[in-house]
Formats: sequence, C-alpha cells, structure tokens
Amino acid sequence: MRFLDHDEADDPILSVVNLIDVFLVVIGVLMIVIVRNPLNPFSSDSVVLVENPGKADMRITIKDGEELTRYESSGQIGEGQGVKAGITYRLPDGRMVYVPE
Repeated sequence: MRFLDHDEADDPILSVVNLIDVFLVVIGVLMIVIVRNPLNPFSSDSVVLVENPGKADMRITIKDGEELTRYESSGQIGEGQGVKAGITYRLPDGRMVYVPE
C-alpha cells in the first residue's frame, strides 16, 4: 500500500520552513538598507541631504545627532537685511577666490 507511506517531499511543514528562511533573508536585507541610510536614526553623525537640487520643489534635510530639521522651498525669491561683504571670482582652473571689501 503505497498511499500509506509518508513521502518527505509532500510534507507541508517543509514549505513553511522554506518561507521562514525567505523572510529571514528579506529582514536581513532590510536591516542592511536601514544601516546604510544617511538618515539612520541609530547613528550620531551630522548629515545634510539635498533632494531635487535647484528645482522648485527642493528640500534640505539636516540631521544633527538625533535632531532632524527639514527646509522646503516655497518657490519664491527671498530678500533679507544684509550688506555686501565682498566679491568672489572663479579662476580659469575652477577654483573660487573670495576678496573681502
């Protein structure tokens, strides 16, 4: 009677064990992605992240230790209360030189 023999290839628990293995690999990959993220909540580094630089929807995120500060562009030209402090020149080799007034 062959139908009474237990074939290990048809054991449903083996499929569950394989799914658990796949989920463990996925969790490991997600942990690596979190650790390599510059805005990782577990690191104490200071990081500046610029998204969409030079565009109307530009965002700047600054992480200083555990504090996150986000600045978003409004698309408007700003003005301020300041005075001209000097002039900057670009040299032919690409270096910048600042000359105070």
